[in-house]
Amino acid sequence: MSQHGTEQIQVRTFGGPTALFEYGGLRFLTDPTFDGPGEHPSPGLTLTKTAPSAVTPADLGPVDVVLLSHDEHADNLDTSGRALLSDVPLTLTTPGGGERLGAKAKGLADWESVELDRPDGGTVTVTGVPAIHGPGTREEVEPFTGQVVGFVLTGQGLPTVYVSGDNASLDAVKEIAGRFAPVDTAVLFAGAPRFPMLFDGEPLVLDSVRAAEATRILGARRVVPVHHDSWAHFTEGRDELEAAFTAAGLADRLDRDWIQRA
Repeated sequence: MSQHGTEQIQVRTFGGPTALFEYGGLRFLTDPTFDGPGEHPSPGLTLTKTAPSAVTPADLGPVDVVLLSHDEHADNLDTSGRALLSDVPLTLTTPGGGERLGAKAKGLADWESVELDRPDGGTVTVTGVPAIHGPGTREEVEPFTGQVVGFVLTGQGLPTVYVSGDNASLDAVKEIAGRFAPVDTAVLFAGAPRFPMLFDGEPLVLDSVRAAEATRILGARRVVPVHHDSWAHFTEGRDELEAAFTAAGLADRLDRDWIQRA
């Protein structure tokens, strides 16, 4: 197991599931979504974006790796995000996405790792970890919402970082905790997105109470919530997250920068 670094990484969030952070000298971007508000077709659904991204792709500067939880839904990869991928050396995603997105994309199965060279020597290890995009087992969920993957980043002397992707399963979180807990920073996709026609309206990603429980399971020292704003199908936002973490006695785990952006 990697040593835990004491210095917290800075995570910048831009709306929806999109966040940027530097780790081991490499710059990582999660689920790039930069299109403007409006309707965005996805397989079987039309998703409505309600607010613009806080930045444009041109504002980001160089990105070394995109961590893409899945490529099939517009609230995780939109038209602008797809265009950005061509400028990024490596996109890590689901096995299916790795086949669809071309030569610069690599799919990661559960617990499959890649080692990336750090600019100043050494490596960063990115491990694909389980994620289920809805209530139930993969076999029950994936025919409707597709494959999803999460990521854990580790490196000698670096903090352990977990990026959940569009995961609704606390059982998956328990599996990840069994291998990697405690986690220094968890970037948790939340927002409790729901559609009446899917799974009786149950959340397709963590709701706020489950996000707090995931924090407890992971022993996460800090949580940066994403995927809770800017889309009409997200049914819980900042207020619900703060209330749930407060009720669970975990309000001190919420990232201070995230709180100050209110």
